[in-house]
Amino acid sequence: MLTDEELLRYSRQILLQQVDIDGQLRLKRSRALVVGVGGLGSPVALYLAAAGVGELHLADFDTVDLTNLQRQIIHDTASVGLAKVDSAIARLKAINPDVTLVPHRSALDDDSLAAAVAAVDLVLDCSDNFTTREAVNAACVAAGKPLVSGAAIRLEGQLSVFDSRRAESPCYHCLYGHGNDSELTCSEAGVIGPLVGLVGSLQALEGLKLLAGFGEPLVGRLLLIDALGTRFRELKVKRDPGCSVCGTAHE
Repeated sequence: MLTDEELLRYSRQILLQQVDIDGQLRLKRSRALVVGVGGLGSPVALYLAAAGVGELHLADFDTVDLTNLQRQIIHDTASVGLAKVDSAIARLKAINPDVTLVPHRSALDDDSLAAAVAAVDLVLDCSDNFTTREAVNAACVAAGKPLVSGAAIRLEGQLSVFDSRRAESPCYHCLYGHGNDSELTCSEAGVIGPLVGLVGSLQALEGLKLLAGFGEPLVGRLLLIDALGTRFRELKVKRDPGCSVCGTAHE
């Protein structure tokens, strides 16, 4: 049950008929893995903790750098040099001490990633490189866990939800194939701070919808964001039967 303090803390979202007490209880009982506690992972972790997701697993092997602070709003100047996971945990505890926080401070290999994904109900990919996104996607497909994937660079953002529990849902590999390991990162190409905040906030929203069980998740749809012109475009994405990760030949 929800305590009196929890009823007060979450009262504004409990007022929503789409959430209500039942939805808040589902959030309290939920576990989510945030891969990357940087520009995207900052608003994701902040909003999921504030909303009352019961257990947050945070995965990041990096430390806070001064150049991060322009966009990675979970960290502050005093955090420079600290492990990003530890910096994030301190901030999240201050926001909501009732949330259980599970750190993953080392890079996740195939086995540890599989175990981390299996331990949660939802994965939010907030990483900044294709290799990690491919590995996270494969682990989610293998474990049958939904994945909220976001990306932002320069003045462009993307967002989609991949849910292998749904027969019609594509996976990340259906959309991007083998990709390109030489793709630029934010440290090489630049990015505007509010854009990662926008994409990360939308990731958090999709995560809450999946965990609490309301609304229409962004499954089979790719949201494209043009920050320069403030334009949003949506593309339909179909599952690839021949996909080497989720295709019928591999089921």
